[in-house]
Amino acid sequence: MSPTDPRLTRTAAVSAAATGVPGTTTQRTSTPRARGLVRAVMGATRIRRAAAAGLRAAAAWSARTVRPAGALVVIVATAGLGLGLVFGWVEWMVAGAIAVGLILMSVPFLFGARAYDVALTLAHERVVAGDGISGEIVVRNDGRRTTLPGSLDIPVGAGLVEFGVPLLRPGSRIAQPLEIPALRRGIVTVGPATTVRSDPIGLLRREHAFEDVHELYVHPRTVVLPSTSAGLIRDLEGSPTRRLVDADMSFHAIREYAPGDSQRQVHWKSTAKTGRLMVRQYEETRRSRMAVVLSAAREEYADADEFELAVGAAASLGLRAVHDARDVAVVTGAEIPRAVRGRLRAIHHIPARSRRTLLDGFSAVELLEDTMPVGEVCRLAAEENERLSVAFVVAGSPVPLPRLRQAALAFSGDTAVVAVVCDERAHPRMRALPGLTVLTIGTLDDLSGLLARGAAS
Repeated sequence: MSPTDPRLTRTAAVSAAATGVPGTTTQRTSTPRARGLVRAVMGATRIRRAAAAGLRAAAAWSARTVRPAGALVVIVATAGLGLGLVFGWVEWMVAGAIAVGLILMSVPFLFGARAYDVALTLAHERVVAGDGISGEIVVRNDGRRTTLPGSLDIPVGAGLVEFGVPLLRPGSRIAQPLEIPALRRGIVTVGPATTVRSDPIGLLRREHAFEDVHELYVHPRTVVLPSTSAGLIRDLEGSPTRRLVDADMSFHAIREYAPGDSQRQVHWKSTAKTGRLMVRQYEETRRSRMAVVLSAAREEYADADEFELAVGAAASLGLRAVHDARDVAVVTGAEIPRAVRGRLRAIHHIPARSRRTLLDGFSAVELLEDTMPVGEVCRLAAEENERLSVAFVVAGSPVPLPRLRQAALAFSGDTAVVAVVCDERAHPRMRALPGLTVLTIGTLDDLSGLLARGAAS
């Protein structure tokens, strides 16, 4: 082959520095036929990708739009027209033509799904478990054409509220009340409102969701409790301990002066009587600090209603502490992956900065399959919160008394431990054990009565 052969247009030697491999040579040969073949292959690839994307979009649109009845009508239309034209069966051709007509008549009902402007408002963002809530739905036609009647779906948690939207002229609006029935404790998502356009037969359906979403906090039921200062912690400013210090508020005794003692603590009257320097000695006073430990293990409750009673009791104790302006730590078991269960310890802190934050935190508490037992939760809570004055341990009826006493041992000897056992089938009673007071309640009102009885005694 000569160097002037028209089929060979370029031969390029790539240096070793460019390729990274010494002594390599790359040849690039290009002809008009090769360039045309490359363009054809690339064009075919683009067409194939565009067709695949179009088919995927059409399939997704069909899955969202065509209802089961519409799919059946499409099958009848395809089979009827196909068999009728091939075999000349007039009946099949008529059935196919009717099916095609039904589909064509259903298409106009899909128009106008995005012409609405929907506003969703709720009377309150927080309610108590067992109470309903009201709201309002305002639908306005922002389009330039009259919209056909349709419907509006509003998800409320796992449920669905449906409204009918009548024919609306351009600029017209309609307001309808929204009534949500009694809800269980939790965080319920209301919305987004979804406009639904469908034909009268139900062959096709088109939806458009708006962005207006509300989070409804359903707080647990609580009861007003007597002040925790009565009967449990009698000192509003602090609780004296057995530790002796040189300066505090709770006077204990007078002792002889030792090098390093402050001259301010010298008791001059005793010094004059004894002839030796005598100083005052005090009991260390700790600020009243409270802990509420709520068990969240499913195995420690008889059923879900018993757990709701425990949540209400713990929330009531936390609210009392917040109202008394106490330092309170509210903890519960945290979910632990099963793969590391036994090797990982974790608890969940419920913020108690205010009544609202405390109740919002209790709204999100759930029964957990993989979490620590109440004894481990108490041990970790005691490690993270030192100098506790009183600790309330709230658990269900399946927790036996020995486990409660073992959980109480996690706290220091200066901490008064009160176990609240929730059992809807039991009568309220109070038992005083060494290092532990056990309150058994069947309702929230029982907790208030038992605490008041303890304060009186």
